[in-house]
Amino acid sequence: MDKVRTILFFHHFFKDFFESQNERVKEKIVHVLFLVSTTQRIPRKFFEHIEGTEGLYCIRIEFESNIYRIFCCFDEGKLIILFNGFQKKTQKTPAAEIEKALKIKREYFTLKADKK
Repeated sequence: MDKVRTILFFHHFFKDFFESQNERVKEKIVHVLFLVSTTQRIPRKFFEHIEGTEGLYCIRIEFESNIYRIFCCFDEGKLIILFNGFQKKTQKTPAAEIEKALKIKREYFTLKADKK
């Protein structure tokens, strides 16, 4: 299958989250990231915009009875930048996790602008 999108990790945030998971959860995360990178139209089951934010998205992963979220954004069209991830334990996404993701997103674009 050809890639439709490229996925990159910003700093250590996603890697730290990923490394803290067991092997079966890691396999599920890799599977969902593969779908995100190769599917023309990503099903909403796996990908959604975070309401009330500008350009912040969430990759959704369900495994057994656990729910995981990975925040991300688009950059330059077909490039997805992964930020922080967490295991969701409540019905609503915690505001602190969204704020953390927005802070990381601002840092990413600030560093990118500084490199120009």
